[in-house]
Amino acid sequence: MARYLGPKCKLCRREGAKLFLKGARCYSSKCGLERKNNPPGEQRRRFRAKMSDYGTHLREKQKAKRMYGLLEKQFKNYFKKATKMKGVTGENLFRLLETRLDNVVFRMGFAPSRNSARQLVNHGHILVDGKKVDIPSYIVKDGQCIEIRDRSRQITIIHQAMESHKSLDQFNWLEVHAEEFKGYVKNLPTKEQLPQEIDDRLIVEFYSK
Repeated sequence: MARYLGPKCKLCRREGAKLFLKGARCYSSKCGLERKNNPPGEQRRRFRAKMSDYGTHLREKQKAKRMYGLLEKQFKNYFKKATKMKGVTGENLFRLLETRLDNVVFRMGFAPSRNSARQLVNHGHILVDGKKVDIPSYIVKDGQCIEIRDRSRQITIIHQAMESHKSLDQFNWLEVHAEEFKGYVKNLPTKEQLPQEIDDRLIVEFYSK
């Protein structure tokens, strides 16, 4: 399947926000956005026209799509699914994205980035309720147990991610037992527990035009 292979820091600079695509680097002084906080390709300060409403909506959609590492078709399919669910479409969309297995593995601190989490899932290192699941887009459910397979618990990148994750805020819809290499989905994320750095209303308006 096609995927973006270019410099990840350029994506953060283009969106003007941290998308946390490079693990611990994003939390350090080496973060590309902190070192050079301007859009890629811009060599000097120059007059820039005010962004149109369409541009504002597009940038918010691109920010979300790139944060979760999805292609346009995948992201649009999630939006279509969200519109058919009961409740607020924007909240449904981000609830679907947050409960993807690769994102949950990342949120639990078993991987430094969503891309790394996706690889761990693809390579069969993750168990859901004791069964191997190698589909990153698998939607986890309330009460399910996510754990690292026994023979995969010595992988260096997992230990590095868990060590870095200790100093970060925990997501209170998840319960993590790091010493056992497992965690539980206590409940599906509520509105207050969904990412606040992205305005879901702009994305809904983008696709509604």
